[in-house]
Amino acid sequence: MASYDYDLFVIGVGSGGVRAARMSAQYGARVATAEEKYMGGTCVNVGCVPKKLFVYASHYSEDYQQAEGFGWDKAAPGFNWPTLLNNKNTEISRLNGVYKGLLDTAGVTHFDGRARIVDKHHIAIGDTTVSTERILIATGSWPVVPEFSGNEHVITSNEAFFLEQLPRRCLVVGGGYIAVEFAGIFHGLGVDTKLSYRGPLFLRHFDIDIRETVREELQKKNIDLMFETNVSAIEKKEDGTLRVIFKEGNELETDLVLYATGRESAVKDIGLENVNVETRENGSIIVDEEFRTSEENIFALGDVIGHMQLTPVAIEEAMCFANTQFLGERKVIDYSNIATAVFCQPNVGTVGLTENEARESCEEIDIYRSSFRPMKHTLSGSDERFMMKLIVDRKTDKVLGVHMVGSDAGEIIQGISIAMKMGVTKTLFDSTIGIHPTTAEEFVTMREPVPVEK
Repeated sequence: MASYDYDLFVIGVGSGGVRAARMSAQYGARVATAEEKYMGGTCVNVGCVPKKLFVYASHYSEDYQQAEGFGWDKAAPGFNWPTLLNNKNTEISRLNGVYKGLLDTAGVTHFDGRARIVDKHHIAIGDTTVSTERILIATGSWPVVPEFSGNEHVITSNEAFFLEQLPRRCLVVGGGYIAVEFAGIFHGLGVDTKLSYRGPLFLRHFDIDIRETVREELQKKNIDLMFETNVSAIEKKEDGTLRVIFKEGNELETDLVLYATGRESAVKDIGLENVNVETRENGSIIVDEEFRTSEENIFALGDVIGHMQLTPVAIEEAMCFANTQFLGERKVIDYSNIATAVFCQPNVGTVGLTENEARESCEEIDIYRSSFRPMKHTLSGSDERFMMKLIVDRKTDKVLGVHMVGSDAGEIIQGISIAMKMGVTKTLFDSTIGIHPTTAEEFVTMREPVPVEK
């Protein structure tokens, strides 16, 4: 039997890679990891964590404006971008240390540098080559900017977290949750913000009522939404401003263009050409339900497999992998009813089927929907509205989807997702006594379905 330096070598120490390495080591495996860029991956460094901190920061502008209705004197606060940036960097550095500590405590050997697969049992990190029984690819994903004249003048979400100064004007290009979130962040920090999307309405994989509500609320905030527009070229002028030319014939000038038009699996230059690992046309790695690739001893999980690009999903995949491979207990992830949030302003929270998906899978459905001005805004003066929605299978009474737009939507939907996993019915929602006065109680007080088109 062959002898290897390690039982498992993990390429990439993002959320999924760290969890897989740490749990596998705790289950008795000899584990090594390698990372070239960030300890903690996208989520900690250029994703979920700094983005949420920026969302908090950007919302203070509205809080100041709305405080007068509650008796506070009018305030004209000044915003200091370097302070936010430095404080964010300090927190991220702390988290980098936490992730490194998790690996060290578990007894994982870590290599700083780019890992390349030499063959199915050997990994090279610089001038060092090690052998391993299993390889786990957890390299995540990376922002993609399409080819067009002047695309070198744009930034992605990666660079947005490290801007030396805040622009006066900004154009965000894209229609996914990252684009919508950054449009809200820039606007809240005082930037004149526009959002361009090639389709008729953004957030296309979300429920239609979420999409329409978010559109209405962003427009109320005077974020210029430019739907069905396509950038054809960008020119940089002598004074540094950017001239954006659209295929539709219109133009605009701005100081910053942020592209959030998608992410691709980070598989370049990791040595996949040296092994029999099959990938899709977009580069994502094909795996079975145990995360095994077409090469028997090589596995992959997280964003790199092109499934659900969510940190908690990668972590759960890692737990399933470690349990199956090193604990001797086969565990398979259940991708149904996974809740998620979009940290636009107001927030989005969602779990289960969209209305369109429910119509396709059920004979008859009932829709319960409520749109209202929350209690806070009866004094704040804001005309912001929330939306809450339940989708129910009429035949079985089972709740198929729960959707919300409003403050703390993610916090509320997290609890509801547990009930969804348990197969909750509308009758159980109705029999639950609400907490008053809260926004969340609306979910258990909606009694009459809205008319449904046949």
